[in-house]
Amino acid sequence: MRGILCLTVVVSLAVLCGCKRTAITGWQPAENAIMTRWSSEVNPLAPWPEYPRPQMVRNDWMNLNGLWDYAITAKDAGKPKKWQGKILVPYPVESALSGVKAKMTDSLAIWYQTTFAIPSDWKEKQIMLNFEASDWETTVWIDGEIAGIHRGGYDPFGINITDLFSKRRNHTVTVKVWDPTDKSSQPRGKQVTKPGGIWYTSSTGIWQTVWLEPVSEISIADLEITPDVDRSRLYVTVRDNPAGIDTSLKAEITVMKERTVIAKSIGSINKSISLDIKEAVLWRPENPFLYDLRIRLIKDNDVIDEVSSYAGMRKISVGRAEDGYTRILLNNHFVEQSGTLDQGFWPDGIYTPPTEEAMKYDLVALKEMGFNMLRKHVKVEPRRYYYLTDKLGILVWQDMPSAEGYISGDMPDLQKSVEDSSQFAFELQRLIETRYNNPSVIMWVIFNEGWGQFKTADITLLASRLDTTRLINSASGWTDRGTGDISDVHHYPDPVAPKAEEKRAIVLGEFGGLGLPVNGHTWEKKNWGYRNMRDSLQLLSRFTDFYSTVRGLVKNNGLSATIYTQTTDVETETNGLLTYDRAVNKMGSENVRKALHGK
Repeated sequence: MRGILCLTVVVSLAVLCGCKRTAITGWQPAENAIMTRWSSEVNPLAPWPEYPRPQMVRNDWMNLNGLWDYAITAKDAGKPKKWQGKILVPYPVESALSGVKAKMTDSLAIWYQTTFAIPSDWKEKQIMLNFEASDWETTVWIDGEIAGIHRGGYDPFGINITDLFSKRRNHTVTVKVWDPTDKSSQPRGKQVTKPGGIWYTSSTGIWQTVWLEPVSEISIADLEITPDVDRSRLYVTVRDNPAGIDTSLKAEITVMKERTVIAKSIGSINKSISLDIKEAVLWRPENPFLYDLRIRLIKDNDVIDEVSSYAGMRKISVGRAEDGYTRILLNNHFVEQSGTLDQGFWPDGIYTPPTEEAMKYDLVALKEMGFNMLRKHVKVEPRRYYYLTDKLGILVWQDMPSAEGYISGDMPDLQKSVEDSSQFAFELQRLIETRYNNPSVIMWVIFNEGWGQFKTADITLLASRLDTTRLINSASGWTDRGTGDISDVHHYPDPVAPKAEEKRAIVLGEFGGLGLPVNGHTWEKKNWGYRNMRDSLQLLSRFTDFYSTVRGLVKNNGLSATIYTQTTDVETETNGLLTYDRAVNKMGSENVRKALHGK
């Protein structure tokens, strides 16, 4: 009786909160098959209020998330004369949390508009308009003047809008986004216009935070933070904006351990600055220690810009372990990696989690179940996601979102146009640049199961040149070309290991997929799993057997890592450890942990 009473109270509070925010803002989520419990916590006046760039923090900024005017037009139409209503940014237009839940096609575009005022103490500053992500082609106007165009669905980008302001106090930002989804060849992961099976609902338009930031006329544009565990050093490169305009600039780097300064150095801008980290505390999943950084830009002994950041002392490599197998080494030692395939979809926000707490929930749940790693599957998350994996101690294999086309078996690599090849290379470069500083990210996965796979050796070489500090998994699945640091196979449902190699580590990049739909928590009545289980007891029994086999493959066959499919159910897939709404942990965290570790 008590449980029923408590449930009634929670539901009543959620209803009351929903009525209150609807009355104040006129916004409410669109009707949806299922929602997560965090939907009721979304504040339409300030959704996603957290600072979006945790590795280069300034104190002054303005969040533009919230209710914007919107209209959906033909792709080539001009700015709409009338707006259709309000959309909640940063949730994609297809999502329930946007308040719109419209179906988009490649013949349509979505327009957004809002206004803002510049604080008086920003008047002498340069004003940057930043988009954490907008899918796919984004055109921006300020007060009717075009500010810029960006093509890419996953990378953050910024525009200096200072010179575009009109004389009026309130300024207008207008945004047009066109997304061809699966009707063109840009990277788009598992987004399709007709979802089904392993392909899911698309996310068009703005889907991460939009924000303003005041900066100095000459400012810090970017940081490159590289740990060197073997030499107990940290290397930091500070890049300026505008680049190279003043050769007299210096960068001052201060490293702190629990508020105590342990290293400090001054060096030239745009060049690597070395800092000795004595008795370095190494970052690892069981102790994800992070050093605090303060970075100052100095001109004529004056500080003209300052940001805060952090770093983890972590090394990832492939080498000979003590048992003679070539393995993935963390800080020069073999650590078995057990992870899940993590797709990052949500029933209420599609690509965008309802809140940061919702996003964090998945990560904490994985840790509680005993996993130390995840494979972020053909999607790139907000930068705050990787801040959480850094803080919580979760190793990340980061996939490059896949593009159009498919090969298998002995088929040759796809032939792509110069334009398509260049766009893929650009988006791959942006992925590596914008997640380079995160110690939790240890591997770049370039292609998955032959999806969009082209010029495998060349793209692998590009990735390895962009980042010499991480492992490159050229092809996860069954289109291996012998390149990269990893030999990766997929096998459903039971675990297997590829043949041990001399130069590359072997991993099981996907397996499992044991399906169990939970009544009342599915996207549709029609659903599927790679192998359907009749109940949670059978699911746990089969899962336990699988990991008993895994332990033998690690010990006797040289297997370094395994990826179980998957963290959560996704739309019609019911292979998750958690239901799609994150309401049910199908086997229980403690049972999963015991199955993973055999005790």
